[in-house]
Amino acid sequence: MSAVKLENPALDPALLQERRMLLKGNHAVSYGVMRCRPEVIAMYPITPQTPIVEKIADLALTGEIDAEIMTCESEHSAMSACITASLTGVRVFTASASQGLFLMHEMLHYASGARTPIVMPIVNRTLGSPWGFWPDQTDSLAQRDTGWIQFYTEGGQESLDMVIQAYKIAENPDVMLPAMVCHEAFYVSHALEPITVPSQADVDAYLPPFNPEHRLDVDRKESWGNVVTQEMFYRHRRDMGISMSHVPDLVTKADVEFAERFGRGYGGILEKYRCEDAEMYIVAFGAMCGTIREAVDQMREKNLPVGLLKIRLFRPFPVQAIQEAVAGIPRLVVMERNYSPGLGGILHQELKAALFGMENAPLVHGYLAGVGGVNVSVDRIEELTRKALAETPVVESVWV
Repeated sequence: MSAVKLENPALDPALLQERRMLLKGNHAVSYGVMRCRPEVIAMYPITPQTPIVEKIADLALTGEIDAEIMTCESEHSAMSACITASLTGVRVFTASASQGLFLMHEMLHYASGARTPIVMPIVNRTLGSPWGFWPDQTDSLAQRDTGWIQFYTEGGQESLDMVIQAYKIAENPDVMLPAMVCHEAFYVSHALEPITVPSQADVDAYLPPFNPEHRLDVDRKESWGNVVTQEMFYRHRRDMGISMSHVPDLVTKADVEFAERFGRGYGGILEKYRCEDAEMYIVAFGAMCGTIREAVDQMREKNLPVGLLKIRLFRPFPVQAIQEAVAGIPRLVVMERNYSPGLGGILHQELKAALFGMENAPLVHGYLAGVGGVNVSVDRIEELTRKALAETPVVESVWV
């Protein structure tokens, strides 16, 4: 691998101010990373994530990013570089997708176990075989037991803003765990939309420098990677769980503070749309939520009392927040594109588990809509909503 460190020249002051730009979702992430001032960026390209690291390389060439840029020989090496750099006490960044994320799998466990608050956007893409490049969140969802925080975003602006918030949450001393910020291939990654890139001064005020209590330093008597006893491993995993338990409240706090400074927020853990008098919630996450909003508006015009419950935080799964959000709602319908063979829809199953033991829990319908990136139209969402209202839910997720 090679490392390139570019001196930061005297920049046009306008580049440090808030900018309104027409950007693809991936490039929005790159500009968010730029404002977070990472000191080490380890990169390896993979479709459809590649534009993130290409734009980061461009921003480094113009001096807008001042970091050690490491072009690694594989995703496994990129994550290894991030772990070791983070352990020295610097802010780090990488990004991946699909098969590349799977090549990292071994190191994802190590990253969380080593308590390295790496932030890694994932551009969700189908896994082989058969081979494809289409929107499918199974790549990141398959990593949900690795100890990484997981956020799912709807569009480019949310992805940019969530990268900044993710660093604030992951680097909190009560957390110190890595985080994924996930958005879908093509629906978000390559779609253009007007994006507000916040000013450097505002991001600096919102996101403090990374200054961990423990780090690898030749002047400090600390080491990492020793073999432990069973009891020590037990305590270590328990402590990771305690750290995860702090995340939901910190997500809410980070979003509130972000809204106060930047003028836009996302509801924290969950976002509700037209839920005030709804008798059914459509539960979803990711890019499909944008289409569901349109479908909700269409159904409201037909006097169908439906709302959208958008899940933004998937790990830790926000059980308490979900139970509070759905209390008194008779029915939920889950629409998702993620199929776990032998289990069904991943969100459907996780949601049912979250409602276990809840008094007067709502009925939960699960529809596998959009698997493999198939487009789910506004009319199709309305059709499935009416189908749920007319049926008794079954245990399995239903292919539609």
